[in-house]
Amino acid sequence: MKLARLLNEAGLPVTDGAAADIPVSGFAIDHRKIAPGTVFGAFQGAAFNGEDYIAAAVSAGAVAVVARAGVPVEGALHIASDNPRAAFARLAARFFRPVPGTIVAVTGTNGKTSTVEMTRQIWRMCGERAASIGTLGVTTPDGSQATGLTSPDIVTFLSNMTGLAREGFTHVAYEASSHGLDQHRSEGVPLAAAGFTSFSRDHLDYHGTMEAYFAAKLRLFTDLLQPHACAVVWDEGQDWSARVIDAAGQRGCRVLRVGPGDGADLLLRSRETTQLGQQIEVEHAGQTYRLMLPLIGAYQAANALVAAGLAIATGADPARVFDAVGRLQPVRGRLERALITKTGAPVYIDYAHAADALAAAIAALRPHTAGRLIIVFGAGGDRDQGKRFDMGKAAAVADFVIVTDDNPRGEDPAAIRAAILSGLPADPARVRDIGDRREAIALAIAKAGRDDIVLIAGKGHEQGQIIGRGDAVRVLPFDDVAVARECAAAQGDKA
Repeated sequence: MKLARLLNEAGLPVTDGAAADIPVSGFAIDHRKIAPGTVFGAFQGAAFNGEDYIAAAVSAGAVAVVARAGVPVEGALHIASDNPRAAFARLAARFFRPVPGTIVAVTGTNGKTSTVEMTRQIWRMCGERAASIGTLGVTTPDGSQATGLTSPDIVTFLSNMTGLAREGFTHVAYEASSHGLDQHRSEGVPLAAAGFTSFSRDHLDYHGTMEAYFAAKLRLFTDLLQPHACAVVWDEGQDWSARVIDAAGQRGCRVLRVGPGDGADLLLRSRETTQLGQQIEVEHAGQTYRLMLPLIGAYQAANALVAAGLAIATGADPARVFDAVGRLQPVRGRLERALITKTGAPVYIDYAHAADALAAAIAALRPHTAGRLIIVFGAGGDRDQGKRFDMGKAAAVADFVIVTDDNPRGEDPAAIRAAILSGLPADPARVRDIGDRREAIALAIAKAGRDDIVLIAGKGHEQGQIIGRGDAVRVLPFDDVAVARECAAAQGDKA
């Protein structure tokens, strides 16, 4: 494909007539992945500045460089832009074709991973060939392939979309993180619908303020979702949800409100917890559906209903959708039951790594807990430090709390734990500080009695523990599910 055609289709100016004759073979944002004919995206980042590698990219065969105006580019066409990330995304989106015909995106502080995976499952049970992209990687009926980030870089994202289309996938749901939206890492594909799950404090180390954080997420509805497409919004009366609904309406989008409030298009009429899940009653388009959701927790019901809304918004038959909701499978690392101890205590693994998410996980498990709720959790290093005290406060309602290491990265692990502990009572009978995560998990399992429940929070599906930063970073193999089972086995338990 010729560069001039890509520029025209992307609405970018052709400043050099010779561009018409430049064939493009690919796109890259890593100078080490340049091949002859590649368009290179040179962006300023928190850790690396792609502009420093322009000469190396051109030497390796880059035919064009997307970068800020005024940045020196020699030996290749300079595609100058005040927002090079956005320009690069628009250009790359014209190159990576085809893409699946039905694509939806989901944003929110919590619930993105579960919602896109549940949407994939519902579509599959409705007869569609469906996949999801997000924290768990690229997930298909054959399994998952990791991408490394909730929102992968724009080249990986678009090439994954094209690859899925060529493999015959017609439906894809993907996570749109605030980082990905802010950095134009997950766009360029037509959206049939977009979902909003929740909003609370997180990632302020990157965004700075809650308003900036929210503005990044709102881009999904103000910039990416086409007019006349559908916004599916979980609405419990939060001002954030109301602002999403208003923005989507101003964009000219249809809005499908989901939740327990009056006026919801998909109304949650009732929810009752059971031993293995929850009985829910929902109303949509004048029809009432009663179903058994085989997952625990109010927020699991919320995620499932947003997923149902996305499926309905993209043409699935409501009766088949709600039948599928009753057959949903747990999502990896999201209130995933790892084992039942020899005393009969279930052990759950959850990705909760912010105060609101931790509180939601506790609230989900509390109705199922006849005895004590025992929690093991920590906080990641080199991330939003202000949330650590709040996480301690959220965990204080549990009966026994063990504060441990999560992914300390380049920070002092003891300092991270101390910040969390400042939000907890100084009561050694209820609160322990144990840096070694395996030791902490082993103690929780050893203390759990028949009527107790253990929650191991923070890392969820992750397979490693990140220690150090930069050239000194190490990723130690660590899977909370596997470690919990190993600790239980060592104590004579069976999963």
